[in-house]
Amino acid sequence: MEIEDLQAATDERGFAYLLTVRDSQTPHVVAVDPQWADSQLVMSVGRGTAANARSRSTITLCYPPADDDGYSLIVDGSASVDADDVLTFAPTGAVLHRPAAPGATGATGCSNDCLPVGSD
Repeated sequence: MEIEDLQAATDERGFAYLLTVRDSQTPHVVAVDPQWADSQLVMSVGRGTAANARSRSTITLCYPPADDDGYSLIVDGSASVDADDVLTFAPTGAVLHRPAAPGATGATGCSNDCLPVGSD
C-alpha cells in the first residue's frame, strides 16, 4: 500500500466509520471526518472512542462506497490519542472491498471482491 494511493482513495470518499473495541470486547462504531496530516489521518473523537483507542490502539476505518456497485475502502492501522481527544491514525494496510457476484472469486482469493488499494 502506497500512502499516495491511499490518500487518493480517501479523497474520492467523504466520511468514514471508525471501529474501535470497548472494554467489554464489543465493537464501537462512529462516523468521523479524517483529514490527512503528512502520512497519517487525524480526527476529533468522543471520550468513549478516545478511551477505546488508548486501551486498544489497533483500529479500523471503513469508508463506504460512493454508489451501490462501488467498493468500500477498509483501512487498518494504529492510533494514538492526545489529551484533547484528537486521534492520529497511522495506516498499516488497506483494501477495496465489496460483495462478489455469485460464483466469483476476488483478486485476493477471498470469497468477496477485494482489490489492493491503487489497483482500481
